Order: sequence, then structure tokens, then C-alpha cells
Amino acid sequence: MATLVLAGFLGITGWALDSAFRKSSEAALREKLQSHVYGLLAAADVDARGRMQLPENLPEPRFSRPDSGLYAFVSTADGKLLWRSRSSLGLTIPAAPSLPAGKFRFKRLDGHFLFSYGVEWEDDAGDSQAFTFNVVEQAQPFEAQLAAFRLNLWAWLGGLALALLLVQALVLRWGLRPLRRVEADLQAIHQGRKKRLAGEYPAELQGLTSSLNALMEHADSVQQRYRNSLDDLVHSLKTPLAYLSTVLQDSKVPCSKLRETTVEQLDRMDHIVQHQLSRAAVAARSALTEPVALAPVVTRLLDTLEKIYAEKKLTCVRELDTRAVFHGDEADLMEVMGNLLENAFKYANSKVRVSIAGNGELLLIEDDGPGIPASRWNELLQRGKRADETVAGQGIGLSVAHEIITLYGGTLEAGRSTLGGLSLRIRFPAWDPSLHAKYDGDSKTMHSL
Repeated sequence: MATLVLAGFLGITGWALDSAFRKSSEAALREKLQSHVYGLLAAADVDARGRMQLPENLPEPRFSRPDSGLYAFVSTADGKLLWRSRSSLGLTIPAAPSLPAGKFRFKRLDGHFLFSYGVEWEDDAGDSQAFTFNVVEQAQPFEAQLAAFRLNLWAWLGGLALALLLVQALVLRWGLRPLRRVEADLQAIHQGRKKRLAGEYPAELQGLTSSLNALMEHADSVQQRYRNSLDDLVHSLKTPLAYLSTVLQDSKVPCSKLRETTVEQLDRMDHIVQHQLSRAAVAARSALTEPVALAPVVTRLLDTLEKIYAEKKLTCVRELDTRAVFHGDEADLMEVMGNLLENAFKYANSKVRVSIAGNGELLLIEDDGPGIPASRWNELLQRGKRADETVAGQGIGLSVAHEIITLYGGTLEAGRSTLGGLSLRIRFPAWDPSLHAKYDGDSKTMHSL
């Protein structure tokens, strides 16, 4: 495409220069022929009878030399030939129309350029006569000059085009070298020799390589999440299957009880499957996800929880920065915030405080409830520690929230709140740690999960 644009640009440039040179040369030739006419007028004289005549020897030597390529003739108003130069002897005089006094005409005909100029001559008797002075020059010298210019012009433009194409090829090869490096690294990833794009790339490609790395990490995290969900599913189904197997092997169990137990355990297993599938469908981290405003989501959840726990008459303090955004899936955000906020409302005695600092750099959830001993945090959040994750309780909500936050590359930290209960902090790698300083005194011993 660039080659076609370059060829088109140089072609238009050549055509424009050729047209300009041709017009300029024709204008110069017209002025030259006009000056010859003025020379003839200056040399014209009157004879003994008062009529106009031109001398044999003219100021321009070419008019006196046969076959010089320049000749002149004068015609009367009725088209009759009055005078011709020696250079025109033996040549056919082209037909030239009569012109009014002071008018001129310049045109090309039959391989010649003709300049005609109309004059009005007054003789000694006071009578006026109209004449047309004509100067003719062969077009061959003009065409030779134009051909030489064109040859020179297109030779230079052709050489310039080749040079520009060479420079363009070198620049493209140099400019596309980082892309070839990215291609080679992607091929290495495809072959299993690398796991991510870890080379040094120019600033223009860092956004692309970062997005590709994020997509690959997203794919790995999703695969790992499905693997973990399958492990949880198998682990969760062991108990109802074992119970159902025991009941079926017991011959003393009546049929009605057996049917009731079977339906109950099947419903329980169906609930477990649906729960695990829902967890496996979490979108996890993606660099291409549209940001989600944090404040509206948190506000909706708090409004709902205030209605659900209205009988507790809790005071909910909201310190929400409206600029805060979450770079991920809104369903994931609802899952995390719903679990954590519900736990805060469930175990708070009288007060809950939710804070979002800066542009979403820190999200802090506090309550004045009994809290959780720091020694139990890692135990509650270990995978598989609770075999049946469908049982309602704080351990399930924290485990789900921790897993989603981890998939997004973040951390969930816990400690003692200044309100007296539990303090939860959510942080992500892209957040600025310097903005967390004003919250450092809100909790004492923090445990990164």
C-alpha cells in the first residue's frame, strides 16, 4: 500500500512539473515571437508612394537565412500575402486569419507555432490599412527541449522513487522488528518454551504485550478454577453418596424412608452441582474488561442489607469515593462484596463502616462484632478444609471471596477493627500502596491471606 501511495505521489508530481514546464516554455516562446513582431514593426517603413514596406535585411539574421526554422510574413485585411521573409522561400505559408488592430493570436499548427498580430497602418494620404504580422517558428526545437526535460525529470524521479523505496523497506524492517520479536515469543509460548511475553518491547507495544500476558494468565486462572471446582465437586459429593450408599445397603430401612432419603440426597447433590458450576463461571481477571464503578454496586448492596437486617438497627457509615472503579466482571464484584458485607452485617452489634480510598486503591470493611481470632484465618480459608461448602456460614463466604480476589491478583487482609470487631481490606497489585497509609492505624496485627 505504501509503495502504491509513493508511486502515485511521484507520478502526480512528475505530471505537475511536466505540465508547468510545458506551459512556461510555451509562454516564453510566445513572448519571443511577439518580440520578433515588434522588431518587424520597428523595421517597417514607407515607400515613395507612402505604402508600408519592410527592408530586405532584418535585425534578426534568421529571417534572412533559408530553412532557419524562423520566418515571417505580412498579409492584408483580405488575406493576400503582402510580404514574406527570405527564410520562408520555398515553404508553404500557413493560412492566417486577419486580426483587428491591437489583437494577437498564438497557436500551434502543422508542426509550427504561429504568432499573429493585427495592426492598422496609416499612409501619407491619411488612409488607414489593416495588416496582420505573422511570425512562425518550427516546433521541433521546442519538442526537443521538452523531451530532454522529461527524460531528466523522470530519470530523477525514478531514482528518487527507488531510493525512497529502499529507505522505506529499511525503515519498515527496523520498525516491525519488535513485532517479529513478539511473533517469535508467541511461537515459543505455543511450543511450550515460554509461559509469557517477558522480553523488552518498545512503549508502543507494551500495552499489547501486557494485554496478551493478562489474557494468557486469565486463561490459566480459569483453567485452574475449573480444576479446583471439579475437585470441590468431587469432595462435596462424597458425603451424600456415602450416606445414600449406606442407606441402600441397610435392608431394615422401609421403602418410604428409602424413597424420602433418596430424593433428599439427590436434591442435595443437585444443589451442590449448581453451586460449583456457578462458582466455576466467575469471569476472573481480564485486562480487556470494562471498568465497573465501585460506589453504585456497594451502595445497592448496603441498601439491601440494611433492609434485611433492619431489626438489628445497625448504623452503617459510608465513605465511598465515586471515582473508584473495579477492572473486572461486575458479577465477581457482587459475589465478593455481597459475601463480605453480609458477614459484616450478620456479626456486627451496632455499627458497620465501609470505606473506599482514592481511586479504588483500598476497600475497607469494618464491624463492631466479636471478630475472628487471627489464628483461625488461614484455617478457614484453606481449600477443602470444609468438605461441604454449601452449608451457610462465614467460612463459605470468606472462602469464595478470597478465591475470587486471588484470581484477580489481589489480597484479602484481616485484622482487628478500631470499632472492636473484624476489619477486612481488599487490595490489588495496580493500587498505589502510598495511599494506604492513612488506614495503617485502623487495625493492629494484619494477616495477608
